[in-house]
Order: sequence, then C-alpha cells, then structure tokens
Amino acid sequence: MRLEQALAECPVVAIVRGVRPDEVVAHAEALYAAGVRGVEVPLNSPDPFESIRRLSQSVQGRMAFGAGTVLRPQDVNAVQDAGGTIIVSPNTQVSVIRRALELGLDPAPGFATATEAFTAYEAGARHLKLFPAATYGLVHLRQLKAVLPPDAVVWAVGGVGPDSMADWWAAGARAFGLGGELYKAGQSVDETAAKAAKVVAAARGLAS
Repeated sequence: MRLEQALAECPVVAIVRGVRPDEVVAHAEALYAAGVRGVEVPLNSPDPFESIRRLSQSVQGRMAFGAGTVLRPQDVNAVQDAGGTIIVSPNTQVSVIRRALELGLDPAPGFATATEAFTAYEAGARHLKLFPAATYGLVHLRQLKAVLPPDAVVWAVGGVGPDSMADWWAAGARAFGLGGELYKAGQSVDETAAKAAKVVAAARGLAS
C-alpha cells in the first residue's frame, strides 16, 4: 500500500518513536486492526531499519510504512533497502526530497514557513508536514492554505490529538502524524489498540 491509499482510508500516520524491532509488528497489527494504515519509524528509534524490514515482511500491501526523522539522502537509500516507502522529515531538505522521488518513494518534508513549503513543493513533494503544528497554530495554517497549490496535502504534526483533529481539518490539514497520542516507547499493545480506536473514531468524523 502506498501513502495516498493509506491516507484515503484513514488520514493518520502513527509515529512509533522508540519502538524496538521485536515489538514493532505487534503494535502495527494493533494499529491496523483499529483502522490506521500508515506507520512511521523515526530513525532515532532503536535499530529502525530492522523495524522497517520486519514491517515489510508482515504488513506489506496492507499498510504504508517507512521512516521519520530522515535527514540525509543516504538514509533514504537505507529505508528503500529495508522495504519502506514513506520518507518523513522534520525539515525541508531538498536533497532528501529529490532522492526519495528518484527512488519512487513518498516524501513528506517538514515546514513552518511559506518559503519552506514552496521550496519543498518545487522540489517535488506533495505532502507537506506542518511541524510543530501546535507551535504555529490553526490561523497560521489557514493563511498558508490560501496560497499553497491545491494539490499540496498538508499534514498537522506535533501537539495534535483526537480532540483537536477536527479543528485542524477545518483549517485545511488533510493528514495527521500522531506520536504520543498513539504510541509511547514501552507501552503495551493493548494501550496502542485503545489509543488507536480513539484516534480512528475522531478521524472518521472529519469528512462528515
């Protein structure tokens, strides 16, 4: 499954920062069962490429997955080698965006300003991650949406949860990256399942 399809089914990517390879599949399956279709393994997690490999062996075709906190083109290569297709960054790094596109992967670079958003867009990215969303706020996004190209899909990431997703959606966000609201290192699979159920319930009410 690629990113567009995953977000069409549920506009949420789970950020599983700190997950270990021996537990990543169980948590991904809990997310999948709840309705989440996207998983991001940040590269500052333990052995992240092994976690991505295990996801490739277990949820390929059912979920879109890849890496977060991707800062260098060589890390993009490693994500592809592990079987991932999503390349999420906290910043706008043109070399990372271009390498992802060269490999047929889906970049989602981080931005804060109009300059960064347009730089990422002109480099070829169509998924733009407002980060940290809570720092910049709803009015910031609403003003940016007035000038961004209509095919730019803005993600709200950082300080966003199920209780605020509707507000962000109204401001123009069309995807969400959720970390602690879905997963914190060391939590049980049951906790992941319970958090995911709440998030998916909120997501299902967005377009209605």
